[in-house]
Amino acid sequence: MGIGKLKIIIFTGSALAIIGLCFILFSDSLGTSLADGWIAQYDYPPKVYEHKVEANTNKFLVIGGILFATGMSSILFVLYTLMSVKSDKD
Repeated sequence: MGIGKLKIIIFTGSALAIIGLCFILFSDSLGTSLADGWIAQYDYPPKVYEHKVEANTNKFLVIGGILFATGMSSILFVLYTLMSVKSDKD
C-alpha cells in the first residue's frame, strides 16, 4: 500500500471514530429529540414515549460504538502497517 492510501485510511478512520464518539456522548439528547419528533406526529401515552426514548438512545449507543470501534481499528491497522514497513527498511 502506498503512503497516500494509508493517509486516506487514517483520515477516514479518524472521521468514523469522531462521529462514533459524538453519537456515544450525545446519544441521550439525540434519542430524546427523535422520540419528541415521533410523539409530536402520533398521540401515544407517556409509557410508550419512555420506551421510544430508551430505544432511540440505545440505537445511537450501538451505532456510535460500531463506528468508534471501526475507526480505531483502521487507525491501529495503519499504524501497525507503517511500523512494520519502517522496521523492514532498517
